[in-house]
Amino acid sequence: MINSESKEELVQNLRDAGCGMETIQDFLLYLDENQKEKQLELLEKHRRRLLSNVHREEKKIYCLDYLVYQIKK
Repeated sequence: MINSESKEELVQNLRDAGCGMETIQDFLLYLDENQKEKQLELLEKHRRRLLSNVHREEKKIYCLDYLVYQIKK
């Protein structure tokens, strides 16, 4: 079992990764129940969500870069 200090660090890491309270609570529940596969699924789902956001923002950057290119041309 994980000690309380390690659990606090784990929770902080999840917060830093942008996880919401529901995700954190589910993760801790899976931790307590030793359901590593469920933990991994939860983290992968959050990772896909973050990556989707990155791609969405990246498209905006490309649009701005194109506009800058057109203005300088």
